[in-house]
Amino acid sequence: MDQEMQDALNRQINKELFAAYLYLSMCAHFESRSLNGFARWMRAQAQEELDHAMRIFDHLNERGARVELAALDEPSREFGDPAEVFQQALDHEKAVTQMIHQLYDMAMEKHDHATQLLLEWFITEQVEEEDSVGTVVDQLRMAGDNQAAILMLDRELGGRQHGAE
Repeated sequence: MDQEMQDALNRQINKELFAAYLYLSMCAHFESRSLNGFARWMRAQAQEELDHAMRIFDHLNERGARVELAALDEPSREFGDPAEVFQQALDHEKAVTQMIHQLYDMAMEKHDHATQLLLEWFITEQVEEEDSVGTVVDQLRMAGDNQAAILMLDRELGGRQHGAE
């Protein structure tokens, strides 16, 4: 595998692990406010991000490349109301989408067909991620300051299982 591609994929592993860390921090934020449904949703999201990191990890190993893990940045600990937290999650997913697109472009330039196939899965996944988080953002905007509506959405999102949007 091309060294530049390997380095970029290692950086993406770090970004995926950071995303898991960020979503766990959001989970802790919601748990501290007794919004256990939002917390459960974020915990499932964190697990998905770990799965994404491992998908890239495995790809590098299968290709005979070296996995090089780096230190994770510290995630934010302070968040606002549910609408602000989910908006931050949506903004994060949009940034990840751009990173995946850049990796795909690099894989195309380097004629790395195996990595292109891996990244095609991520491209599809990111469409689903943005849609899922975007729907929650829209619903929270509709709820506004209506506490009953927020609690109802919290209860609904609490039914999310890992691997299910």
